[in-house]
Amino acid sequence: MKNFTFTLIHVILIGFFISKSNHLIAQVTVPNHTYNLGGKINLMKLTDAGVVIVANGDGLVGIKPNAKEPHFNFKDYGKVKPEELEFVPMSPYLVVSQGGFMTSKKSVIDFISGKKLFGTEENNWKVTNRCDVMLPQNKLVVLGMRKGGAMAVGIYDLATGKEEGLVELNDPKKVTVGSSIPQFSGRPVIVGDGLLVPTTKSLMRIDVANGKVLWSNKDVDDITWITADPTGKEIYTFEERQNGDTRIHKISSTGTILWEKERKIKGKVSRFEILPQGLAVVSDVDNSGKSGLAKLASSASESKIAFLNAADGSDLWEKAPKTKGYIQHFYILEDGILFGLFEGGINKISFDGNPLFKKPLKTGENIHTMALTPKGMIYITDTDADIINLKSGESIWSKPIKYKKAKSVSSAYDKEHKRYLISTGEELVAIDENSGDISTLATFEFKGKESPSKVIMRKEGILLSSEQNMMMLGFDGKQKFHEFYKAPGKSAAGAIFAGVMGVASVAMSAATAAEANQHRNSLGSYTSYGESLMDSSRDFAVAASASFAEMGKRFKATAATQNYQFILTKLDNGIGLVKVSKDTGKVEKEIVIEDKKPEYEVDEIGGFLYYQSNDKTIQAFDLKI
Repeated sequence: MKNFTFTLIHVILIGFFISKSNHLIAQVTVPNHTYNLGGKINLMKLTDAGVVIVANGDGLVGIKPNAKEPHFNFKDYGKVKPEELEFVPMSPYLVVSQGGFMTSKKSVIDFISGKKLFGTEENNWKVTNRCDVMLPQNKLVVLGMRKGGAMAVGIYDLATGKEEGLVELNDPKKVTVGSSIPQFSGRPVIVGDGLLVPTTKSLMRIDVANGKVLWSNKDVDDITWITADPTGKEIYTFEERQNGDTRIHKISSTGTILWEKERKIKGKVSRFEILPQGLAVVSDVDNSGKSGLAKLASSASESKIAFLNAADGSDLWEKAPKTKGYIQHFYILEDGILFGLFEGGINKISFDGNPLFKKPLKTGENIHTMALTPKGMIYITDTDADIINLKSGESIWSKPIKYKKAKSVSSAYDKEHKRYLISTGEELVAIDENSGDISTLATFEFKGKESPSKVIMRKEGILLSSEQNMMMLGFDGKQKFHEFYKAPGKSAAGAIFAGVMGVASVAMSAATAAEANQHRNSLGSYTSYGESLMDSSRDFAVAASASFAEMGKRFKATAATQNYQFILTKLDNGIGLVKVSKDTGKVEKEIVIEDKKPEYEVDEIGGFLYYQSNDKTIQAFDLKI
């Protein structure tokens, strides 16, 4: 899916005319649907599900692809501002928050079905500190204050909206000192059949089925986040301190303390993996804001790796590997841990703490890619690339591939010719998969100070593309066409760049946010642009509901406009959107707009353009025609 966001005035009917260069005859363009929404529009967002959400002066509106009318219109809170919306990644849920500190209101909407599943007012909440969607359990957990004054935890079934449990943590009728009333300190989590809730006074476990408190441990408090082993019997809690360090506690599913002492970790824990051999911990130390004695007393700004005994939290390694930088990639393999640094460098260490590479691998800065190939692991940085043997860390070729520091890096695998193609921004480098022989396949210059953001293998050749440029190269590197469409203005161009996401990148970013459904520490196989889209459909199957099923179907579908790129530019009749063939470079459709800073959304999967023609109206155009 490709998202664009701007502000459009209105669409002009285009007459037939012969365009310059290799453009085809432009088509007369009229909207397929027009939605008059009433209130003034302040947000239009295309969701992963293909539903367009519009916030306006009257409330919140949902529009489905090719629908004649909006399928829901939420007016409970009146005008809704963009900052009051929270889209839950990889789900059909939208949380609407409104009100001041002591009168906050929240509603949860399934924007695919259009149903309101939860509202604070209907459920007797005065203030909500947290309102968390739990997947794949499909539950909503609410932490806050009841209208009667008690701090409470509520559990709701998102399939039905029914309240399944409610626990009040204090008696509001009894006089208590403010500091003695428990406050919520972090995100709750469902482990097995229990809900773990961290507060400033304790950690408690609540039975999800009936809402009863199973236990409360006052020795574990101020917890920020929680995780557990696959059995749910061993629970790890993380207490992030004001000085930037972290304390890890371990308790059982019955509330018993399992470590005699909490484990103190320098920095903030960024990765935590529970393995049969022990606990892999990565923490990031940042002392950039410190000075004087405080800076001298603190650790260097870098990532630290520890491997702990799960039984007592002690170190299993006599000496942890030095990083001298921040870990950008971190993967758990069968025989050890592989990691790459942002500053450059890749290393691998066994679970018993021994180096597995003959020596740490030196690489360029900013490792864009670390992925498996049939020959070994490929890495690509700003200045070099290589495929290495994961057992020894040595190159499978005679030496690493080095190139001039890239303006921007994008790559693809040419299966037909068994080679890797890397765009450095000014040249396309070809690397023979078997020999490692490197050659410059093509040199090029994109206009408008752009560099290719994608390298895409097509039947007709190799497509390099950016926001305003499209270039097709033959498999021999010879240029077949280069089309450039000047951006309508600096401000608009900047907005375009900020708002654009390709189909694959949207799926990947959403998956990253849904950490519960991803193994982000697993080394994946190298894939070219767009190949991960169908795989992402599995992530929408985390909950059994019609809305999740609808999202899954959408991401299994082939993008309706996969053979075209849509570019905003200045046309003879005004600012417009051009539909350009990826294989020929020819314009097959133009939609002319009067405004220089249009606001619209392009749904590449569904094949629709949603376009704000004035401050109260959205128009939809079928791009497949």
